[in-house]
Amino acid sequence: MAGPFCCMLLGDMGADVIKVEPPHVGDSSRRSMGFRLKGDDSPGFLALNRNKRSIVLDLKNAEDREIFYALVKTADIVVENGRPGVADRLGIGWNTLRNINPRLIYASISGFGPGGPWAARPGYDLIAQAMSGLMSAVGQPDQEPVKNTTPVGDLGSALFAAYGILSALFGREKTGEGQLVTASLFEAALGLSIWETAELWGTGRSPKPLGSANRMSAPYQAVQASDGWFVFAAANQKLWLALLDVMGHQELAEDPRFIDNSVRVANARELIALLRPSFRTRTVAEWVEMLLAAGVPSGPILNYEQSTTSEHAAACRMVQDIPHPVEGSFKALGFAVKLSATPQEVRYPPPLLDQHGAHIRRELADKGLIAGTSAP
Repeated sequence: MAGPFCCMLLGDMGADVIKVEPPHVGDSSRRSMGFRLKGDDSPGFLALNRNKRSIVLDLKNAEDREIFYALVKTADIVVENGRPGVADRLGIGWNTLRNINPRLIYASISGFGPGGPWAARPGYDLIAQAMSGLMSAVGQPDQEPVKNTTPVGDLGSALFAAYGILSALFGREKTGEGQLVTASLFEAALGLSIWETAELWGTGRSPKPLGSANRMSAPYQAVQASDGWFVFAAANQKLWLALLDVMGHQELAEDPRFIDNSVRVANARELIALLRPSFRTRTVAEWVEMLLAAGVPSGPILNYEQSTTSEHAAACRMVQDIPHPVEGSFKALGFAVKLSATPQEVRYPPPLLDQHGAHIRRELADKGLIAGTSAP
């Protein structure tokens, strides 16, 4: 996911992204997931590959590799997402391509980075979550390990890579030269572990799973009402006192076990056990309405169908229908960041395999970079 997501983000911002795919099957995610819409490409592929053009090149073939080098001469950025050493063996590593285009920004995303004792290990999100420490602090206390369902290593490394690429482009404006940008699933998962490492270094103890609770504030978690679950966040003293007023438990304000946030965090399990029976006396809607009226952040736990069909998701334009030559159209997530002067748009649906190969070759021929027939 990491390379495709990174390049989709750049494409959404207006970059001309050319997706180089191997012959016959293309990107392996075209055949991922256990279900299809209408065509052969999986919904997972469709979700990660808008605003790109596709060309098939066999990088083990010298002739196709020359076409790749011609593309590099015209490129600002190359993004590769293989295990360290693979790009070099194919003749498309950083040291090779920088000689072809000294202004090139070369981004390499891998499982564990280019160096260190784990560098050669295969990079999957599950492995990165496990070895970064993240899985040790996720889930319910004293239960089997669970991973964060959202692939934070994959998607986090894509975001860090895009951030690095944009920074390198600014750097190139000053120096005139490109540079190597590296990101990894391991470093992303660990780099996002801000509260967990703060707890480790502040207490000397490695963080344990807390379920839905928070390491820095209490009470701050999911609780059960009479008809379902909701969340609330009494994240400071003012909100704590407002919560007690709503619940009618003002007596807890002077309880030494809960007198301030630091001791509430230390006694969070005892605190929530005291509050739990009261939460079960009203519905989710009643609690959320009462807490919000008192200024206490609160909300229902929605499933993805409820979230994506909500009025707020519509107002944020977070769901869109993308026209597609095979699917007709399909639903996709919208743009999670908005630009006022240069708003993003879907310029290309996810490409069919090698859909743009012939045209890309003609573009290179027009520029005199490869032999061939000029584009009309």
